[in-house]
Amino acid sequence: MAKVVRRVGPFALKQNKKYFIVLCQAIISQQISTKAAETIARRFHALFDGKSPTPARAVALTEERLRTAGLSRQKSSYIQDLGQKFLDRSIQPRSFRALSNEEIISQLTAVRGVGRWTAEMFLIFSLNRMEVLPVDDLGFRAGLKSIYNMKALPDAKRIQSMAKKWRPYETAAAWYAWRSLNAY
Repeated sequence: MAKVVRRVGPFALKQNKKYFIVLCQAIISQQISTKAAETIARRFHALFDGKSPTPARAVALTEERLRTAGLSRQKSSYIQDLGQKFLDRSIQPRSFRALSNEEIISQLTAVRGVGRWTAEMFLIFSLNRMEVLPVDDLGFRAGLKSIYNMKALPDAKRIQSMAKKWRPYETAAAWYAWRSLNAY
């Protein structure tokens, strides 16, 4: 890992406090190509007539209107469920600072279409939490396999064992593992 750190350079994350938009983007991007996700995200933002997407504005859109952006029926319902959970305060962004990672994951995974992986990526890239170990992330696992010259992708148990030496900076280890895939 030290070799990767030297080659990649300083660890850097930029916090993104536009939580609703970040989560909408995560839903939009699920199981489609990057190019398709970018196109649909651009169309999704256009639905708001130059204003920023908000929970209230998203909930006010009909499923048919969301579908004109290229969202599936299922993803349209996920976006509306997300907006509703922000509005009914099932998701409380102002309390995130005081909540544990698991408490935030619990709030987010209550949204249809948001699983643990999405919640972990949110913790890393929006909240910049340092103690996140995304054991199910394929890129992280592939990076570790490469860095440590493993014959196979490490499983969750092996990663958790390796992570003992990274505590409390598991996020940094994941970040470097991801960057290692492009560093050589």
